Amino acid sequence: MKKILSVLLVLAMVFSFAACGSEGGDEGNSDVKIGVILVGDENEGYTQAHIEGIKAAMAATGITEDQVTWKYKIPENEQCYDEAASLADAGCSYIFSNSYSHQAYMQQAAAEFPDVTFIALTGDTAKSSGLPNLKNAFPQTYESRYVSGVIAGMKVKELLDAGELKPENFDADGNVKIGYIGAFPYAEVVSGYTGFFLGIKSIVENVSMEVQYTNSWFDLVGEGEAANSLMADGCVIIGQHADSTGAPAAVQAAHSNGKNAYSVGYNVSMLSVAPDVALTSASNDWAVYYTYAFNAILNGEEIPTDWSEGYNEGAVCVTELGTSCAEGTADKVAEVEAAIKDGSLHVFDVNNFTVGGAHISSYTDAYGMDGAEAIKDGYFAESTLRSAPYFDIRIDGIKELN
Repeated sequence: MKKILSVLLVLAMVFSFAACGSEGGDEGNSDVKIGVILVGDENEGYTQAHIEGIKAAMAATGITEDQVTWKYKIPENEQCYDEAASLADAGCSYIFSNSYSHQAYMQQAAAEFPDVTFIALTGDTAKSSGLPNLKNAFPQTYESRYVSGVIAGMKVKELLDAGELKPENFDADGNVKIGYIGAFPYAEVVSGYTGFFLGIKSIVENVSMEVQYTNSWFDLVGEGEAANSLMADGCVIIGQHADSTGAPAAVQAAHSNGKNAYSVGYNVSMLSVAPDVALTSASNDWAVYYTYAFNAILNGEEIPTDWSEGYNEGAVCVTELGTSCAEGTADKVAEVEAAIKDGSLHVFDVNNFTVGGAHISSYTDAYGMDGAEAIKDGYFAESTLRSAPYFDIRIDGIKELN
C-alpha cells in the first residue's frame, strides 16, 4: 500500500515533529518487551511519524532499543496476525500496530494471547470486541484539520480581496471551489475533511468542496492525478487525507505553470516539494500517546481501551506556515488554537452546518456507535464515545465525486 518517499520528505518529517514537541517521563524497566508492527518504514510519512513518536517516547521513559522489536512494511493481511503472534511468542507483552486495517488481525491475536496487550492504533473495535487486552488510540486530528482549514480560508480571503480568482474558481452559486483528496470514504476521512471545510467557512462563508477518493492510503501517482483533476475543475485549495507528496507536488507544478492553486498537506510539512504553494499540513504528534502508553506500562497501569487527545495535550498541531500564507495567518492560528483549548470553539458546532438545508440537534446513527447520542450541548462530540472518529455526516456544501 505504501511505497517510497524522498529523503527530503523524511528530513521534513523529523523537523515538523520536533516542532510539535513532547515531554519527559519515567525511567525504563528492563523486563518490558514491546513489539511494533508498522505498515511502512521511515521512507513513508505516516509511518515515519510513528517511528519518531516511539523513539521520542523511548527517550522520555528510558525504554531502550533492546526492549523494542520493530516489524516494518507489514501489509494489512494475514501477515499482520503472523507477526503479532510471533512477537507474542517471543515474549512481547505489549504489541502496537499503526494502520487501521491491521486491526482485525490484532484482534485475532488478542483472542489467542489473553496475557498480551494489543494496541491497534487508529482502530475502532476494542470496546465492542469485548476483549480486555485489545486497545485503540487516535488523536483528535479533526482539531488540526479545522485549524489547517482556517489557514486555507485566510488564503482564499486574500485571493478574493485581491480580485485574483477567475470565473472557473466559482461554482454556479458563486461559491469558491475547494478540492480535497481522501483515501477512503471512512468516518476518519469524513470527519477530517468536514473539519477542514468548516475551518475554511469560518473565514469565507461562500465556499464549496469536492472530494476525490483514491482508495489507497498512499498512491503517489493517484494523488497527483486527483489533484490535477480538482484543479482542472477550478479548485483553488487542494487539501488531503492521504500520505504521499503526490498532491502538493502536482499543485506546485501547476502553480509554476500559472495555475492559482495552493496545497494543505497531511502528516508532514510539504514545503520541501511544494515551496511556493504549501500553506501548512495538519499533523499528529504520536510521541504524546506513546509516552503516555509507555509510562502506563512502566507504572503497571492498564492502558485505556480508548485514548484520544488533541490540542490540550499537544497530540495534534499544524506544521510551519508556508511563505504563501496570507498576512495575519499566524495570529489567527494562535487565536483559534486557544479557543479550541479553552472549549469556547467546537469544531462540529451544529449551528455552523446543515444537512439537507436544516440544522440537526440529534444524531444517533454515527458510524459504529450503536445508537449512542453523538450531539451534546449543541455540538457533535467527536472522539468521546470512543477514540476513533465516528463523524460520518455528509453536510451541505461538500460533494463526493466518487
